[in-house]
Amino acid sequence: MTAAAPHELDLVIDFVNTRDLEEGTDALSTPQDLAAWLAKRRLGTARTLVLDERDHRHAVNLREALRSLMLANNGGPPAQRAGRELERAARRGEVGIHFADDGSASLAPGAGGFAGALARLLIPVADALGDGSWQRVKACRAPGCHWAFYDRSRNRSGVWCQMAVCGNRTKVRAYRERIPARPGGRVAASRRRAAGGS
Repeated sequence: MTAAAPHELDLVIDFVNTRDLEEGTDALSTPQDLAAWLAKRRLGTARTLVLDERDHRHAVNLREALRSLMLANNGGPPAQRAGRELERAARRGEVGIHFADDGSASLAPGAGGFAGALARLLIPVADALGDGSWQRVKACRAPGCHWAFYDRSRNRSGVWCQMAVCGNRTKVRAYRERIPARPGGRVAASRRRAAGGS
């Protein structure tokens, strides 16, 4: 069994993966689906999570902003506006430093309800930014996939959610693009074979 990612980053990864681009599915397709997802993860209750279309739109915007940051962590284009979306969610949720009786400090939302629930998804991101582990949270580079994952490679070099699937597909696609096709659709023989080599 794979160990959990630090700082409860698995929660953020699961949130981004509620939309499966490859399958064309979205586990958060309605406000009710979103409320159920948040409640199941103890980010709110059925009583505090009565959501409307505007709430749903905020959540989807946050999810896609996080995905774009994860793509940027994986060599993708800079996610120039994603930070603004995270900032809006943090402000709505009144995220701040809170001190316990023993003097320990933690980040937590000051708001309750939906705004607080959505803001709780940002706490693992902030914690991971503090120690650099956020750079390991990536979205798969494969076109049409962009599945979020935690890169456990020693040198942070992982680029695909699954090498056996997306990695192989990408390599085959790149190979086919490099090798010109023969008439009839077959890949042209290598130069060595064409020149009489074995």
